[in-house]
Amino acid sequence: MKPSLQPGVSLTRKIAIDRDRTIGFMGEDARVYATPLMIRDMEMTCRDLIMEHVETGEDSVGIEVSVKHLAASLVGMTVEITVRVATVEGRKVVFDVSAKDELDVIGAGMHARFVVDTAKTVERLKAKAARRDALKNN
Repeated sequence: MKPSLQPGVSLTRKIAIDRDRTIGFMGEDARVYATPLMIRDMEMTCRDLIMEHVETGEDSVGIEVSVKHLAASLVGMTVEITVRVATVEGRKVVFDVSAKDELDVIGAGMHARFVVDTAKTVERLKAKAARRDALKNN
């Protein structure tokens, strides 16, 4: 990680709420921004911010989410997601996250990510797959 990843660094993204980002289980008249997709959009905004401050071969993985979905956003609305680095503890980065549409604050909370060496992560995953395969063959 570069030393530029410090508390206070922030990023804001605008997301258009299309049909694919909504729930459908209550019918067409009740299509609203789905909570899991709001959280995904918050996570991806955090990752995008981190990617501006990592070295080649580094990436990040999510390790914690605590978010409240406070209000509905309708299809066709634009949501503004803002993430701000709250703390950096070694390779752990904690963010304050918020989302608002044209009318309301719709979400708020925190998200933590861990900066990883991509090659080492791939090796760990391969080792886990090998252990899984060995277990299946026994």
